[in-house]
Amino acid sequence: MPPDRRIRKRLVTRQGISDAATRLFIERGFDNVTVDEIAEAADVGRMTVFNHFPRKEDMFFDRDEEGREALRNALRHRDAGVGPVEALRLFAHRAASEEPHYVQFSSETLSFVETVEKSATLIARARAIRDEFAQVVTVALAESAGQEATDPDAQLAANLLLATWTVAFIRAHRTYRDSRDPMKAKSVFLALIERGSRAIEAAMAGTPYVQAGSPQTSAPIHVQRKRDKNPR
Repeated sequence: MPPDRRIRKRLVTRQGISDAATRLFIERGFDNVTVDEIAEAADVGRMTVFNHFPRKEDMFFDRDEEGREALRNALRHRDAGVGPVEALRLFAHRAASEEPHYVQFSSETLSFVETVEKSATLIARARAIRDEFAQVVTVALAESAGQEATDPDAQLAANLLLATWTVAFIRAHRTYRDSRDPMKAKSVFLALIERGSRAIEAAMAGTPYVQAGSPQTSAPIHVQRKRDKNPR
């Protein structure tokens, strides 16, 4: 059922505050923008801002839940015979192809990254979000394999996955910064995802998070061909 008028209005107001805040943060730096300035730019009252965002940094990272839900869905709806770790590797390839906001390499996303790098507060929040993602992935992995949420193997796999994605994102954005070539950045991102996924598959062998035969047998065709041409 579509949201009623009150909910729609609330969502529009929230998005307007976030858009105004993000624009100001990128233009002037996170630490140089006040809540009053954000409220004025969004044409709302100061208390309205806090009703939607308890912390200033939440206005900048207002879409992280979309990424979390995408990860959950990748595990919940994976094909039969595809292990959880392999499902997330394939999800990375789909995301790089479809380019949702959390897997883009552009001048806009570069501005976002550079704004984070210039603020200790945003860096701290980004690290906290990463830890929250690790917990989300831990639970989702465990559920997808029929294990308890406290399963140490799920925790290990989740943290290895988050480390892989973090390195891939950082290196891809640096590549874009140097080259301004989104395809080159995407190639770097996927190459690191591939390398990290193979390492995770090896580390988690014998656990319910790895399907026998992956990733070799289920890799995208272009990846299989590349491996065939470059035997190790």
